[in-house]
Amino acid sequence: MYQKIIIVGNLGRDPELRYMPDGRAVTNISVATSRRWTSNDGQKQEETTWFRVSVWGAQGESVNQYLSRGSKVLVEGRIKPDPQTGGPRIWTRQDGSAGASFEISANRVVFLSSKAENEAYQAQGNVGGQPPAEEDEIPF
Repeated sequence: MYQKIIIVGNLGRDPELRYMPDGRAVTNISVATSRRWTSNDGQKQEETTWFRVSVWGAQGESVNQYLSRGSKVLVEGRIKPDPQTGGPRIWTRQDGSAGASFEISANRVVFLSSKAENEAYQAQGNVGGQPPAEEDEIPF
């Protein structure tokens, strides 16, 4: 059996690096993917899916060093189901609505933003991509 997922999106917040007791580095990032379309009645629609991504070892240290909120990335890895539900991680937002995020253990992370794009995003906000405002509601 084999499982692989590939996503392309924007970081919703700066990477968070930590070290495990055995000394291995792990960086956690949140990646938003968006899909936009026009419905049959002419209304513009948008759907955003959030992924929590763990990047291990030297690759995780590079992610932490070179990426920041708004950076575009391609992530390749495997989905890790919630041990309790067997599916995505589910929670209740502050407004009472349901929220969910999918967890990925990354095998490979490709940086798609240039350094200039990352700096422009930090200086002016939202250049070349837009992590949706929902990121503040992700519980991690």
